Amino acid sequence: MVRISVAAVLAFAVVTMAQITPNLAGARNVGGGNAAQFITGGCVNNADCSSACCANASGVGVCSAEAAAFQNGKAGCDFVDPNAAATIAAAKAQVAKQGF
Repeated sequence: MVRISVAAVLAFAVVTMAQITPNLAGARNVGGGNAAQFITGGCVNNADCSSACCANASGVGVCSAEAAAFQNGKAGCDFVDPNAAATIAAAKAQVAKQGF
């Protein structure tokens, strides 16, 4: 007989509902359109990503491998950020804060 604890069920629920967020280390490459962004870095469209896949992660662009574009809550490639100007401005502020 298999017993599943409440803690195991809750842990699974938390993992499956976790949201993907862009890696801030790649802020310099957001909005550049030169395919320089690494996987897990932020993007405003496919042109930012070296993988050519800007995945929609709950309304935020995250560069992804095409094979992983639907994993962890992402909604596939070809995301175009409707708030690109604000996203790019926030990325530039992050670069200034980081100093690189």
